[in-house]
Amino acid sequence: MGAGTPIRFKEITGLGWPGTRDSDVDQPSADGVFPGPDYYTARTIEFDGGITVAGNGPACEALLAQLQAAADDPTIRLVGGATMPLRVRRPGSATRRAFGRLRRLAPEMATAIHGRIELDMAFEAVDPTWYGDTEQTVDIPLGWMTGGGFTAPVFAPIFVTSATEAAVRPGWVTNNGTRDTWPVLRIQGPCSNVTITHVASGRALAFPALSLTAEQWVELDTRPGHLSVVRENGGNAETYLSPASRLDQFSLPSGQSEMRWTAVDPTNSARLSVTWRDAYTAL
Repeated sequence: MGAGTPIRFKEITGLGWPGTRDSDVDQPSADGVFPGPDYYTARTIEFDGGITVAGNGPACEALLAQLQAAADDPTIRLVGGATMPLRVRRPGSATRRAFGRLRRLAPEMATAIHGRIELDMAFEAVDPTWYGDTEQTVDIPLGWMTGGGFTAPVFAPIFVTSATEAAVRPGWVTNNGTRDTWPVLRIQGPCSNVTITHVASGRALAFPALSLTAEQWVELDTRPGHLSVVRENGGNAETYLSPASRLDQFSLPSGQSEMRWTAVDPTNSARLSVTWRDAYTAL
């Protein structure tokens, strides 16, 4: 939809600052209020425009049917927590994504016979963050040391240098956006007693009793509204997490982060995959 297509818009609202849900409290026996935390509400993006295929009413109605079919997808509409992406690109800017649901699709059919259908649409993004259009993934093996290491055979004298650059150290992830993003982490066996650590913050996710074979994996989804720990067979594996592990706090800040993970793996073939989208405050 938009420039170069039959579906054009006169105005789009809701692309800027999302609404807020405040928790201010009146000051007792005093003027004013005590400002509490402000939380973002859902972002509602409204489109005022129409479908135009001059002199071809059936073509307009076919495009309207495509929009209705997208909103009617039962894998989204009937599943709690499921969302669809809305991809937005402003002139001269990169494409961004919001995730939510199409909440309003109101056509005016009076002029459809002439090849014009007025449209009033609304998309409600459950997360007010804008995300990069492309997912990024880093695979991190076991068996490496942040501070360098030795390669056998070793002969004296021994010189040890620290691997300080990201290029020579695996485990770096980069959120090119302007705000925290939430990764999806997949551990592919064989391994046991797994701990994943975000180095800068010290936040860790630990599975002290988890044991995976080479064909098994476990996936941790830290995204708001998607918090889950799932096994390869679809079963819930959240009970394997240690009590101190917090999925809802395991975010990737803007910029470069180092991820470490430890596990018992005699084959050195287990892998940790970290998948994320860059996250932005503004479009």
